[in-house]
Amino acid sequence: MTVKYVIRLFTNSSNFFNNLRALRGKSVFIMSRKLHLLNVVLAGAAVCMFFLNMPEKSYSSDQSVVHLYFADRENRFLIAEDRAVLHSDEPAELGRIIIKELIRGPREGLMQTIPAGTNLRAFYITQDGTACVDLTREITEEHPGGVKSEILTIYSIVNTLILNIPEINAVKILIGGGESLTLTGHIDLRSPFKANMLLIR
Repeated sequence: MTVKYVIRLFTNSSNFFNNLRALRGKSVFIMSRKLHLLNVVLAGAAVCMFFLNMPEKSYSSDQSVVHLYFADRENRFLIAEDRAVLHSDEPAELGRIIIKELIRGPREGLMQTIPAGTNLRAFYITQDGTACVDLTREITEEHPGGVKSEILTIYSIVNTLILNIPEINAVKILIGGGESLTLTGHIDLRSPFKANMLLIR
């Protein structure tokens, strides 16, 4: 065996092992990329499953969700509470349902704006889009009084009706079957009210 042959054999062997190491490194890199892509796919699938399995509020087909406006704990602003009510395509009927729910009071830690014991005597909508809400005298007799409380009671009714029923653009509050000057001596009730968005938080 000549020296040249030995050198050539050694050189070829070195190249073989270098190529082998290179191939092995490339295989590891490819496997690493595949594992990374697999992890990304699995993570995405897990996120999708999480959102698909999240519990949702379910309402029956004969219900509508309305926003009822009640006072906050500090009695400064109105905050909406979502509530499912019996669906009606008739604006006046939906208005009656909404006012009765408003009288029942909040369910989620807000403050009642209409005194307990108050009842709805009548509800109708005029041709010009004014809703007339006729309430029993308990709304004045059981009311805590004060300018701010009067404002929140009035706009609890007004905002709830106007913002839930497109056919209503103003609200007139009647007490005991007729027009009243005020609730407890502060806010004039003789004219219809428009929605007051500044009170909503």
